[in-house]
Amino acid sequence: MKPPVVNFAEVEGPLVDDTGWQQPEAWPVKDLNAHAQRPNSGPRFGCPAAPRSRTAARYGKLIVMARQGNIESRSLAGFVGTGYDKGRPRLVQAIWFAVQNVLFYQWWLPAALRPKLLKLFGAEIGRHVLIRHRVRVLWPWKLTVGDNCWIGEDAWILNLEPVSIGHDVCISQGAFLCTGSHDISSPTFEYDNGPIRLGDGVWVGAQALILRGVSVGDNSVIAARCRVSKSVTPGSVLTTNGLR
Repeated sequence: MKPPVVNFAEVEGPLVDDTGWQQPEAWPVKDLNAHAQRPNSGPRFGCPAAPRSRTAARYGKLIVMARQGNIESRSLAGFVGTGYDKGRPRLVQAIWFAVQNVLFYQWWLPAALRPKLLKLFGAEIGRHVLIRHRVRVLWPWKLTVGDNCWIGEDAWILNLEPVSIGHDVCISQGAFLCTGSHDISSPTFEYDNGPIRLGDGVWVGAQALILRGVSVGDNSVIAARCRVSKSVTPGSVLTTNGLR
């Protein structure tokens, strides 16, 4: 009989709150918990294991939620991408990829030209929008940006579904807006995508992660390296120490 499949490890306590985001400090819990369960772990076996007392003290109570999956095996060869429409013919997609890599992404392109290039490919861009170099946008025709917005270096807008950015929004360096996901109950791993909306006056900090289906309310702050998987009410401040 096969052992149950461990789907994820969850931290219970102050490190995870009801907004749906989780502190970066809590991410290694899976690895620590796996080491703690391994019989041949520890300095003697060249694989250091955190004692449960130390792990619990640092991360709070660990709960491993395991279940026997209904899917015996996953067949990625059967993937068909049901429900996902790229929105433009392949030729337009190819031209955008070329323009993005040859022009849009480069440091030497004047910043004033980046909004114009996005508009040329169907994006709705407001006035006085600053987009720095090394910014990536999957599909411009699925992007809406309001007035007076800043998008910093290395920001990635993976907009398989529409991304709407309000007025006076700052998206800092390395932030990732990800509208894509997969259905874990699907034998062929089909898409489970959703749009992202950022309200007016939102600040997304450096290397923050906004996941699919999230709406961030007006004048909210997502601090650096936060992970947001559920919608955020207006005026909220999310930091790595909790909802403030």
